[in-house]
Amino acid sequence: MAVRAVRGAVQLERDEAGHMREQVEELLTTLLARNALTADDLISIWFTATPDLHSDFPAAAARGIGIVDVPLICAQELDIEGAMPRVVRLLAHVETDLPKSRIAHVYLGAAAALRKDIAQ
Repeated sequence: MAVRAVRGAVQLERDEAGHMREQVEELLTTLLARNALTADDLISIWFTATPDLHSDFPAAAARGIGIVDVPLICAQELDIEGAMPRVVRLLAHVETDLPKSRIAHVYLGAAAALRKDIAQ
């Protein structure tokens, strides 16, 4: 079994804790489903949020869907002029038999514009 990195992102409509939780939960469940992963396959997840998001920790959404024994960390994205606002990104390290070419990176909604090269 290999260790792979899986990327994802979602743009929030507003900075509200409940909305963030819903959107990050959708991002995580979609990422797991598209890669045929379970919480047991997760090694760790890094979350980042743009500087305009203050309402909650993205990692709280992972805990809310039962990802409780996986190391999670949140950080702030660089504040780059002209960058897409209200974005939560993630980088998950997973154990999987999938080759790199079959990993499905998940960019939901407007966030798909961030990585057209790998967004699926």
